[in-house]
Amino acid sequence: MQPTAEGALTPDPLAVVVLISGSGSNLQALIDAQQTGDAPIAIRAVISNVPGVRGLERAQAAGISTAVLNHCLFSERAAFDSALMALIDSFDPGLVVLAGFMRILTPAFVRHYLGRLLNIHPSLLPKYPGLHTHARALAAGDSEHGATVHFVTEKLDGGPPILQARVPVLPRDDAEQLAARVLKQEHRIYPEVVRWFASGRLRLDPENRAQLDGQVLTAPVELPPEPSGTKTPEVRCRHEPAK
Repeated sequence: MQPTAEGALTPDPLAVVVLISGSGSNLQALIDAQQTGDAPIAIRAVISNVPGVRGLERAQAAGISTAVLNHCLFSERAAFDSALMALIDSFDPGLVVLAGFMRILTPAFVRHYLGRLLNIHPSLLPKYPGLHTHARALAAGDSEHGATVHFVTEKLDGGPPILQARVPVLPRDDAEQLAARVLKQEHRIYPEVVRWFASGRLRLDPENRAQLDGQVLTAPVELPPEPSGTKTPEVRCRHEPAK
């Protein structure tokens, strides 16, 4: 607990470890939310499985501890995940955030962090799990596309979705243009979900259902189009009472 200026006690920020493999733009959105106080978190460490990526520079510039665990140095996926778990646990996080971490995780890893492991995926799940989501949306002739934040379970990109943002697919879009528009929305929705979790509003229940404010989400919350002059937009959700 930390005292406020008025002497009242407030909960300590939630300890977070972020896993990356690349440029770390979603990491930067989380760093910004931490620095502005929009999310009550303390990013303890940023871990990359790829040396020398831009995301490590972003973390270092913010004074956050960094580590590299190169998966190429491990002969088996299970051995890498075991070493990664030990490294993560050394920072004692309450939440592990996958932010462009390009590794398929073993069931043992997922079980170890079940209920405190989040991912963001560039599609409107359950559409297009896996890779090349933007090209697949274009090939299917979709009129809209987007991104989803979800709890991680053992099924690839199959954990319960929490929050989505949608973007229109424009007639002249290519995969790169569509990806850029989706990425902008990722930067909105990921800090929001982390804030919900850190504030105690969001949890994964024993039946692997996402609960927000004590209500089971029957569909992901939808973030409306970006408003002007509003810091935190209202969200629309469908839910049922928790049992």
